[in-house]
Amino acid sequence: MPSSAGPSIDTITEGGRVTQVGEGQEAEESAPPVMTFGAPTAGEVLAERYELVEHINNDSAGRLVWRGVDVVLRRPVAVVLRYPGGDSATEMLQAAVAASRVIHPNLVGVYDAIDEDERAYVVREWVDGQSLRELVADGPLDPARATAIGNAVASALAAVHATDMVHGNVHPGTVMISDEGRVVLADARTDGADSQDIDVRAVGGVLYFALTGHWPHTEVPLHGATAGHGRASIPDAVRDAAGVLAAPRQVRAGVPAYLDDLTMDLLDAEIAPPPSDVLAAELGRLDVPADDHYLDSAGPLRFAADTEDEPSPLAAAGGRKVAIGIAGLLAVALVGLLIGISVLGGDDKSPGTNPVAAPSSNPPANGEATPAATAARKLTVREARIIDPDSKLRDELGGADKIIDGDPDKVWGTDTYTAAKFGNSKSGMGVWLDLGAPHNVRSVRVNLSARGASAVLYAGTTTHPSTSAGDKALVTSYKRTQIGQPFEGSQSGTTMYFDGFKSDQKYRYLLVWITELPSNDRGYQIDVEEITVQGS
Repeated sequence: MPSSAGPSIDTITEGGRVTQVGEGQEAEESAPPVMTFGAPTAGEVLAERYELVEHINNDSAGRLVWRGVDVVLRRPVAVVLRYPGGDSATEMLQAAVAASRVIHPNLVGVYDAIDEDERAYVVREWVDGQSLRELVADGPLDPARATAIGNAVASALAAVHATDMVHGNVHPGTVMISDEGRVVLADARTDGADSQDIDVRAVGGVLYFALTGHWPHTEVPLHGATAGHGRASIPDAVRDAAGVLAAPRQVRAGVPAYLDDLTMDLLDAEIAPPPSDVLAAELGRLDVPADDHYLDSAGPLRFAADTEDEPSPLAAAGGRKVAIGIAGLLAVALVGLLIGISVLGGDDKSPGTNPVAAPSSNPPANGEATPAATAARKLTVREARIIDPDSKLRDELGGADKIIDGDPDKVWGTDTYTAAKFGNSKSGMGVWLDLGAPHNVRSVRVNLSARGASAVLYAGTTTHPSTSAGDKALVTSYKRTQIGQPFEGSQSGTTMYFDGFKSDQKYRYLLVWITELPSNDRGYQIDVEEITVQGS
């Protein structure tokens, strides 16, 4: 999004982390002072595009957070200003570039980043709502809502981690809940101090806070909203005389055993955390209506599946699976059930090493086992094909194999057109993928050569010949099954991440359907560098 006022988000050197400042994080008493010389005023228009409307607050780094409006697209935005700009703002701008390339419904979108020397600013999505910290101020959440929020945060982290970046600042002040109920993660750090494992453990902290109203800050550092001091203070977690953290069920009644155990395992430094996509799958499996059996206080064992063939995602990833305690074992013994105790420490790359999962202590009412998800892995795409139903020449079909060869330097690209919608001559073009057999699919990642393309992901069950008529029939059929939300050109980055797959359904054929092209110095064109499918 270039601008005449200074370097745009496209011209700043890319950094290795993301930064999105959320309204939920106010400045602490110890925050550095904000420079007021040349401070912005309401009504001022930055970069001839972003009108400042209202000063919201200052974040913990002393940056000014304003509510604004994009006068070109007529949409609300948040503008985060830093004084001065120049070299001192390089890290913030580099991080904004990285953030703009991770597009996910549970991440705050970043639209622009500009350096004017005396100040620098990042423009991002405006979220009408409140932080988790503010939401829980009225009391802990019910287990179903806590699970849904944890699932959203883990899904956002999975998208960040898929690009080899780290968020590094997951806590109740950076988890935002919109007025419509959408959960988004904001305000990542850029100091390089954290890891993906710390991100995942922080999800345990978010769950613990949502369930109890307290933050287990010694296990998971709370950046910018430290427990115990400052205006952003959060109550410390409950501990015994030896400093041992109290489990959520010890703090309040009604927390299901499975959620209590999962939360405590994520906070246990002696247990290796699962990958974020595996955690997201497990929380997604448990993110069900409140009257479902999973929310019973005597729910399934942590990380345990309901079948002997497939362990749950966390079990397959090497997490701990334990029995339900002495009292539970006695109860199970009375009804003649045998529960094994096992510790998982294996390598899930080795076939045949997954242990037998313990049966659920509360099976579905219909007597049928609920399929359990397994750890995600990269699926092999057996065939890729270009779908071009509206072309008479059909001269853009070659090179589809380069999209799935694992080499981002080998690409398939469209021709250059005179307008974004393929010169107004086509409804779109697509990449069709055949996984070779039906699979549980977790996500599809599409790496592109430039920002600003629009695309949708579809799934189908049939194949069609590679002809204009065959392509038209394929697109018509596949459009009945849309996966996730479409990516719009004004907001999309160079990586598109689709993850709206149903856990109880298998997929073999997928279609990445491109509807608009971004502009370059010659016209409108895009290269597809690589498409990666994760699943089991």
